[in-house]
Amino acid sequence: MTQHTCIPESVCSSEISFEIEGDTLRNVQFTGGCCGNSQAISKLCEGMRVVDVIRQLKGIDCEDRGTSCPDQLAKALATALN
Repeated sequence: MTQHTCIPESVCSSEISFEIEGDTLRNVQFTGGCCGNSQAISKLCEGMRVVDVIRQLKGIDCEDRGTSCPDQLAKALATALN
């Protein structure tokens, strides 16, 4: 299992951490931001294939920022795969 941490840009969360086990996402945690939404995203993504999470979350926008916490997670996952 590989641990990853990223500092998201232009969102309320100050840090996103997660683990990748094989091709599966584990232990997603957001620091800061909307507690309820970040907990929901974490629970919904737990155990999913990383490529599926990226596909589902990429491009989600929050308040016309051009990004969101879920989008930032998708970007961090794509970086981790490369």
